[in-house]
Amino acid sequence: MRTWQVERRKRTRHLIELGGLVVKSGVVDLTNDDRATILGALLWMADKLKSDDGQRARQLWAGKGKQAFENERHGITGKS
Repeated sequence: MRTWQVERRKRTRHLIELGGLVVKSGVVDLTNDDRATILGALLWMADKLKSDDGQRARQLWAGKGKQAFENERHGITGKS
């Protein structure tokens, strides 16, 4: 397989995994799959991360995400 094919497959897998996180978070269902709303929320998140409060937000969100992965690993349901 050529280098560009390997890189394309890696990129495709990465994008699929990121899309899976959006679905797993419940955002798709909560917005009725409204792409503009989802993009707006992601842009708001990016602005927050660039702000003076970015480090605090990153820590808070990382904690919530780690807890969600841990809950999933133990079969605990819930998206909050």
